Amino acid sequence: MVELADWDVPQLRGAVVTLGVVAERLVPWRHRLDALGRQLGAAECWSGPAGTVAAAALVELSTVASVVGGALAASLADLAGLSAAADEAQELAAEALAVATAGGVGLDGAGRAVGVPAPPSPAMAPDQLADVESARTAAVLAEARAEEAGVAAARAQACAGAALEPLAQLGAVAVPVPDRFADLVGRLLPVRTPQVPATAGPQDAAAWWAGLTAAGQLLAIDGQPGVVGALDGLPAWARDQANRANLVAALAHLPPGTAGHDTADAVRRALAAVAAGGAEAQLLQFDPAIGLVALSVGDLDTAAAVGVLVPGINTTPVDDLAELVGDARDVAAAAATAAPGLAVATVAWLGYQTPRTRSAWTPGAAGWGGRALDRALDGLAAARTAPDGVSPPAGGRAAAVPAPPRTTVLAHSYGTVVAGKAARAPGRLAADALVLLGSPGLAGQVEELEASEVYGAWSPADPVSWLEWFGDTPADPSFGDVPLPTDPTQGHTEYYDRDRPTLAAIGEVVAGTREPR
Repeated sequence: MVELADWDVPQLRGAVVTLGVVAERLVPWRHRLDALGRQLGAAECWSGPAGTVAAAALVELSTVASVVGGALAASLADLAGLSAAADEAQELAAEALAVATAGGVGLDGAGRAVGVPAPPSPAMAPDQLADVESARTAAVLAEARAEEAGVAAARAQACAGAALEPLAQLGAVAVPVPDRFADLVGRLLPVRTPQVPATAGPQDAAAWWAGLTAAGQLLAIDGQPGVVGALDGLPAWARDQANRANLVAALAHLPPGTAGHDTADAVRRALAAVAAGGAEAQLLQFDPAIGLVALSVGDLDTAAAVGVLVPGINTTPVDDLAELVGDARDVAAAAATAAPGLAVATVAWLGYQTPRTRSAWTPGAAGWGGRALDRALDGLAAARTAPDGVSPPAGGRAAAVPAPPRTTVLAHSYGTVVAGKAARAPGRLAADALVLLGSPGLAGQVEELEASEVYGAWSPADPVSWLEWFGDTPADPSFGDVPLPTDPTQGHTEYYDRDRPTLAAIGEVVAGTREPR
């Protein structure tokens, strides 16, 4: 009992907090390793055999850091219990000893009272009788406190045992520590390709991905590129890597002259054009069988502002992707002009099959596209705000969760109907601003579109923008949007033109610098 009372609980508590800080700092360190590894793997800063070996080494190091961080986090939960139980055990043991000392008795190592006087006899003097009763009462109280201290100590021991288990695989306890880093890598690297949750929603997919090690992520991309490339909620770099592999396969195996091969070739040329212009391109979606493509101009994983361009009818990857990507590039340039130094990425989003003719313009045709757009926006937000997969250390601070970028949906023509359907899908629209260009009308008013900012552009020379085929349009003053500038002669396809005033205003909206007026 004396040893229990002498436990150095403050030192234990300090050690647990220090270990928590170590685990917490592993998270951003691992993220930096992953980013550098991807740059090396893509030959962006070091190419050749040495660069390839260095990239592989960084993946291994990141994997070890991830596993170590996870093991430390798991141990810290039990170590927090150990600290609390040890504190309680020490306090009870000290109280038991103090009560025993005050009563003139002692406690042995098992917590039993020693030196307890015999029961009082009638022949005792009153003062003797009081002393005996006091000592015997103290013995009972001291033993009770000692028993409680023993229970707390047993709980502390159980927590200590549980805390050792996650660390055993690292060679930290109970097993020999590996002599070489390669031996540790061999012990910790995953041996099976992770099963990608193909039907997971964006939030669940993001959490699953964040819980993988760097090596596990690469195995998932290599093992199931078709599923990874299509999974909303995963980082853009991962989907890009998977979809580029899918693109290579499509170009190699789809017969030339087929719609799928033509789509793949249009995507190949669009990616090359963005790269030739000095911007980073990411292939966020690629399904040549049904002609679905989403391609970014800029890095979606680091951008502070994102614009998503949603086109209207009769827009296909084969015929129109190059022009849509050009519009995305111009919007990004306009946003950069509005806010110099701002990291901007724009997305040419052909994630739905657009109607091919005017007769196909029905609200029902936009339903599927609206659900797809809503899910895509949720995925962009989830990929930027997912937990790291490593629990915050007990008693420590949770790792900082990055804020999603400012996201603006730029919908043109029938794409505005799609955007309206996305706003009415379950859950709130994951967009800060909505820009409606040449809209044929939306059911409802601005308040129902779930974006804190709604802008509209229309022109007398654009009949689509004021005929109200599907409801009110921004041309109606009662609609409630913030008007963007246009020219009186501006036609239906000219809202992104460089010589029209609308483009610069769109750039200000994307950058978040435009004052409503």
